[in-house]
Amino acid sequence: MDSFDYVIVGAGSAGCVLANRLSADGITRVCVLEAGPPDWLPWIHIPAGFIKTFYDPTVNWLYSMEPSEWTGGRRIHAPRGKTLGGSSSINGHVYNRGQPLDFDTWAQMGNRGWGYADVLPYFKRLEGRQGGEADDTYRGRDGSLTVSDIDWIHPLCEAFIEGAVEAGIPRNPDYNGALQEGVAYAQRTISNGRRVSSARAFLHPARKRHNLTVITEAHATGLIMDGKRVRGVRFAKGGRSGPATEVRASREVILSGGTYNSPQLLQLSGIGAPALLAAHGIEVRHALPGVGEHLKDHYAPRFVARVKNIETINERVRGMKLASEVAKWVFTRKGILALSPTLVYAFWRSYPEVPNSDIQLTFTPASYREGVQGELEREPGMTVASWQQRPDSKGYVRIRSADPFEAPIIQPNYLAEESDRRVLLAAMRLARRLLASKPLQPYYDHEDFPGPKVQSDDELLGAAKERGTTTFHPNGTCRMGAETDKMAVVDAELRVHGLQGLRVIDASVMPTMLSANLNAATMMIADKASDMILGKAAPEPILVTA
Repeated sequence: MDSFDYVIVGAGSAGCVLANRLSADGITRVCVLEAGPPDWLPWIHIPAGFIKTFYDPTVNWLYSMEPSEWTGGRRIHAPRGKTLGGSSSINGHVYNRGQPLDFDTWAQMGNRGWGYADVLPYFKRLEGRQGGEADDTYRGRDGSLTVSDIDWIHPLCEAFIEGAVEAGIPRNPDYNGALQEGVAYAQRTISNGRRVSSARAFLHPARKRHNLTVITEAHATGLIMDGKRVRGVRFAKGGRSGPATEVRASREVILSGGTYNSPQLLQLSGIGAPALLAAHGIEVRHALPGVGEHLKDHYAPRFVARVKNIETINERVRGMKLASEVAKWVFTRKGILALSPTLVYAFWRSYPEVPNSDIQLTFTPASYREGVQGELEREPGMTVASWQQRPDSKGYVRIRSADPFEAPIIQPNYLAEESDRRVLLAAMRLARRLLASKPLQPYYDHEDFPGPKVQSDDELLGAAKERGTTTFHPNGTCRMGAETDKMAVVDAELRVHGLQGLRVIDASVMPTMLSANLNAATMMIADKASDMILGKAAPEPILVTA
């Protein structure tokens, strides 16, 4: 049985940052347990390789969501990274922090130290911004996480942006700067044509330290508890058939398994809602009803149009053209293999009276089979996805049994709240309007899905029900809040309420949904938490005016 100062469960976006920061002194003993293998798979490092890892069980948990009314009874694929770097090793590379309002809301809910002025120094500390019209008040230049601009400009992207401008959505040179609202090319975590995962940016540089131990293929099965203190972690090396092993933590155990796996491990360990635990024959070690509740995610229907008079990405992924693109990437690290799946972002308001952007749209000069990302169509196409940035609908993550190798129940309850459906309808109508805008007319052949006959609110919601899907941004299942909030799981320092020696540090602690993709904020949370754990003073807040 090995003993360390800190044991981190999960080498994902948060876990890799924590491993780097906590081991930086060369003395503090840190152990990281990762259920998946090392990040050696070549598809991880080729930006377009996300298509290959999307359904690859060697690096992906391949979870599936429960059917619901507003998904038309469909089970939606829920990929999560299962390798060093976690989901940052299989995601779409997008770097998007969110609006200042998001973090100020966290602070206003009683989470002291999580306002925008407090978290901005950590975003800057992590980031190595390359190029762009960046205001150094908001952006970092010296961090390990490379954030770059797209260097492949397609005429369809330019036409889409021009159409957005004509619709009143201004160009924004930096949606991670002073203002998110507007239309812009996506910023991404890609450097010299290769993915920059959290593992590449933070874990691998730290692995030369003798005080950092990384154990891969280590599936955590439960927490070791002594009364109300957590002492260590049980895991199976190599999966279900592997030997049962334990590691001890003299200071703290840190759960960084993500929005699905962190609450699952808590519940398997007897920490959660008593009725749920009793139903699966698990002894209640600590009653905490909020564990696994409050799941939120962005839900996006996609409009697809057929394209004429120009080539799209679809045609470049087959035959000799694909061979040409492969050669281009090998020798220059450029071309479509160096792209993220989303090329243009637009942030706007569902209705004029809304004070700040509450909808998000993405554009790419490509289309996917049956509107689902993962397999490109043969016919030339372009796609606009749209979603509500801060949904009200809440779901849950719950263990299916006491078996730690059985996938949890994931029920996001998409569009359960009428307010979500109302805002989504506005987003869908804007997406259709932009797709058929005047600058795109030379290339626009016809709307393929949902098709021009779909016009009424009910028909549009039917299309959302038929093909809407996750945008892979789950959070909130171990949410941060005051001890008086009976559904909160961790306090403002991410310590689990009522227990000693245990923190949760990943996207599950977010008390509200961000108006953003979550990878950037998850790494920020880990960086900030590392200072809390080590007792370091936080950087001076950066006060900015809107």
